[in-house]
Amino acid sequence: MESLELIVAVAAAVLFSGWLARGTGLSEPLLLLGAGCLLGLTPAFDDIVLAPEVVLLLFLPALLYWEALTSSVREIRHNLRSIALQSTALVLFTALASGAVAHAFGYPWPVALVLGAVLAPTDAAAVAAVARAMPRRILTMLRTESLLNDGTALVLLAVTVEVVAEDVPFSWTDTSLRFVESYAGGIAIGVAVALLLRHVRLRLRDPLLHSVLSVATPFFAFLPAELAHVSGVLAVVTCGLVSSRYGPRVIGSDARVQATAFWEVTSHLLNSALFVLVGIQLPAAVRALTSTDLVQAVAVATAVSAAVVGTRFLWFYTVPYAVRVVDRRPVQRERRIGAAQRLPLAWAGMRGAISLAAALTIPTVTAEGQPVEHRDAIVFTTVVVIVVTLTVLAPTLPAMVRRARYDADDEQTAESVLAHRHLGTAALRALPDLARRYSVAPGTVAQLERDISDRIDGGEDALRRSRSAHQMEMELLRVKRRALSELRDAGRIDDIVLRSVQDVLDAEEVRLSVKESRMPPATGERALRTVAQRDT
Repeated sequence: MESLELIVAVAAAVLFSGWLARGTGLSEPLLLLGAGCLLGLTPAFDDIVLAPEVVLLLFLPALLYWEALTSSVREIRHNLRSIALQSTALVLFTALASGAVAHAFGYPWPVALVLGAVLAPTDAAAVAAVARAMPRRILTMLRTESLLNDGTALVLLAVTVEVVAEDVPFSWTDTSLRFVESYAGGIAIGVAVALLLRHVRLRLRDPLLHSVLSVATPFFAFLPAELAHVSGVLAVVTCGLVSSRYGPRVIGSDARVQATAFWEVTSHLLNSALFVLVGIQLPAAVRALTSTDLVQAVAVATAVSAAVVGTRFLWFYTVPYAVRVVDRRPVQRERRIGAAQRLPLAWAGMRGAISLAAALTIPTVTAEGQPVEHRDAIVFTTVVVIVVTLTVLAPTLPAMVRRARYDADDEQTAESVLAHRHLGTAALRALPDLARRYSVAPGTVAQLERDISDRIDGGEDALRRSRSAHQMEMELLRVKRRALSELRDAGRIDDIVLRSVQDVLDAEEVRLSVKESRMPPATGERALRTVAQRDT
């Protein structure tokens, strides 16, 4: 019953926090964290310990896969150098800086570096929850960094834990080889699984089976990587990126709509549940603190929090400028951003459940049977750093984005206009042959031509007409729903018939909703010029 009670309590906390965040404008991760902390103070949940296997083997693959599946491969390729540096060198830099602070407070170097490895990666769930309203390039850099740096940190953690718990001597050569093996092996397995599943998808006809395969895919990638002792994180991310490239060609619209709806709900629920579970651990981490007094532990945790945040600021306001000195190519100069635009990148250093799960994987005793030094303090410090970054950085990140004053993404707008025009032009070319093939009446063909031409023009008048027609169609659906309910209430049709017809109306409403969200944006002069240049 305890597990069921926890599930119900977490679900209730997610619902209430989400409702409160939308009604008040408060930070949802912060409310979820607070709700979890309150649950952790209740007698029913005061002994709950977050199983690291649940996070690392169940939550992590699913969340990474969906984030990778919805990322821009082109933007990752264009910003690969920055992303690679942030997901590797910045992780190592943060681990060393945090470890140095812990060492200054009396932690032995091996133990201090274990703490640094635990706190080094940003959390994909935490970043995704708050990193909104950013330009496509900045958002892609943050999301991809948070996807990849887990792999670097987990390898570093494995190496440092071996030094602490198994008394294995540290070697830079062996550690470097493990990093290369972990990265190369994870990428290779991710590509192989994605290509294998492409052939499977080509033979599936049932949308439900496509959705089942979509749910299972991250685990198909993660498991063989873990069994091969390479990076499961990179395997899942690579598999998601490759799948996003071939997906539009092998997955039908009905399967895609079904899977997308599932993943949107599931990813939100998993992200939110992780924040609640982290909050539950805070009181438990305080109670479990025995190797040092609370005041000393708070001092260490505060100093380490400052190191974690400060290291990221130091990185983003030094390394990019050093890179500029080396790389002076014109294409790189065009992509440079100023100090103000760099602030949200530095500010988005939230830590989350991945760090806590990593801390909980630290063994309690060494190979000789001795207790691992400062393990309870590492868990406590990790929880405090998570709380600090989520309470200080996360709620204020939107303000930092506004302060950065990013330029409007005219390139994205131009590409959207280009896509609508290209599709419309292709449809107009194919329309006469299709009309003859299916014996469509001339009046219907003329109406279709007018609709397609309006979408190609994309002018304000055309958009206004399209939105008016959309509003009318939505209102007609409401009329149909009321009429359907009246038939059922009068006993003239059965509930089974109602649900069957209702499914048709629901599909139509989804189509109209998607159409509204995908309507071409109002185009500025720069966007139109970009389209004209690409057309020529």
